[in-house]
Amino acid sequence: MADIPVASRRRHDLLLIASDAWRSALDRSPAMAELPFVRGWVERGWPVILRRHAEAEDNDLVAVGLPLPPGAGRHRVGLLLPSEAILRVRRPPSLRAAAWVVDPGRRPTVPALLQFGERYGVEPAVVGSLLWHHVTGLPYLTPASDLDLLWPVRRLGDIHPLLRGIARLQRDTPFRIDGEVILPDGVAGNWRELWNADTASGDIDVLGKSLAGVRLVLRASLSPVGSDA
Repeated sequence: MADIPVASRRRHDLLLIASDAWRSALDRSPAMAELPFVRGWVERGWPVILRRHAEAEDNDLVAVGLPLPPGAGRHRVGLLLPSEAILRVRRPPSLRAAAWVVDPGRRPTVPALLQFGERYGVEPAVVGSLLWHHVTGLPYLTPASDLDLLWPVRRLGDIHPLLRGIARLQRDTPFRIDGEVILPDGVAGNWRELWNADTASGDIDVLGKSLAGVRLVLRASLSPVGSDA
């Protein structure tokens, strides 16, 4: 897969970073450098995640982050890197690729999620604990972990049946399915909030997130023109 162009990059994209740039960033953040795993993170070939800039952070630099596993204190590391530090950019791995780390008690749900995604041409991707367990092999998953998924939709008309299907799967699943639906314009909304808005009688605002910031997504804007879906 080719690298993702800068203009098409999204929150949750995974970045491989040059070792010398990583060392330089940690030299400027010694407290983070002392956290478990962080100093040798990129030398192990592990990616960092693209995140939104915090207030007052330099927008000319790339904002990246990584969470540490529960056994290492659940610290969240946030750093700024020059664009030339990025060696490669990839979308998060698919649920199909990461299914091997799903614990046996939850594994029977994976085929249902994949089949449901195929019905609407949506390949669910993994984020959260499942993502990090998959890419690092470290013990991020616990019995209390949610199953965090991204559902990138190509057409507005797919959003409503997608939300209904996720809600049905959640009703039949003993653990929590979390995550976001990524709208065609790249803005992402929490699927539960979108579902609540979709089933409400009025026009409810949902917080949409992208690298550019946050904005309100109205229920009416989730339907294509002329659609009653």
